[in-house]
Amino acid sequence: MNTMATTSPPLAGAAPSGAASPRCAPAWRAPILLLLIGVAACALLPEQLGLMTRIFITALFVLSLDLVVGIAGLATLGHAAMFGMGAYAAGIFAMHVYPDPLVGLAVGIAAGACLAALSGAFLLRFQGFTFLMLTIAISQILLSLAQKARDWTGGDDGLSGFVMGPLLGRFQFDLEGRVAAMYALAVLVVLFYVARRVVDSPFGLTVRGIHENRARMAALGTPVFARLWVLYAVAGALAGAAGALSAQTNAVVGMDSLSFALSAEALVMLILGGAGRLTGALVGATVFTVLHHTAASINPYHWLFVVGALLMGVVLVSPAKGWAWLRRRAGGVR
Repeated sequence: MNTMATTSPPLAGAAPSGAASPRCAPAWRAPILLLLIGVAACALLPEQLGLMTRIFITALFVLSLDLVVGIAGLATLGHAAMFGMGAYAAGIFAMHVYPDPLVGLAVGIAAGACLAALSGAFLLRFQGFTFLMLTIAISQILLSLAQKARDWTGGDDGLSGFVMGPLLGRFQFDLEGRVAAMYALAVLVVLFYVARRVVDSPFGLTVRGIHENRARMAALGTPVFARLWVLYAVAGALAGAAGALSAQTNAVVGMDSLSFALSAEALVMLILGGAGRLTGALVGATVFTVLHHTAASINPYHWLFVVGALLMGVVLVSPAKGWAWLRRRAGGVR
């Protein structure tokens, strides 16, 4: 008796065999778009290259915070600890060992990742308000140590006196800031791509599941602590890279790189752009930095009123509703 093989029909929306997954296909598009926008901004505003460099570095720092807050769901106000650690590590390395920017960047990344891994092994055993307060405590401890170690950090006067070597052995950092801006943009694009690949990977989806329902993921056998610890270390590496860029492009590291105010400002930027989407970190950092630069130049004492009003608007009207309203006003599809 002849038998006929039966095949089940493909699932609706499933990609054909051998085709790229729709989720993974656009992973490179956002970084390329970011690169094009950054290059265009630097070309159109050559007199604002210093501001562009600051935006790129700040965006990388807020991006690292989005991995912790938006993806993993861990509320922190001590994220500046990894930023400051990367900045001081890169500055001290350039002063006493080797001034190459890329090697110093790797040192800053390693310093931020090591601090996050070491502190995360303790911090991630706690949740909620306890975790939040302990992150502040770690940042304040590092701030106190930096003030005491004046021979290495310069104390309250800051770490200065180091000169960075030419990038790739050819491009010297210039007063106009062209090399610094392109360098910061390139690092931001590369690490943004890395962050997106991490978030869109099965590992990243698992972390999102932990954010949504930690108890259910633990019941499914997911190693919750290990997943959060790895992501916390990755976020620390990105924050350390931002700190290293700041030290290299400014040739100075101040105590404010470890301050509570820097962590709070980064959280405000993330709220402005929208947490959990990665691109929101870039938008929030850009809006806040440009607003700070513009409003502070007009009135250096009351510019925070503008930021406060903008935050109230974000809380009352979600970004999704705001974009939908703008599309309707522009005559787009609802």
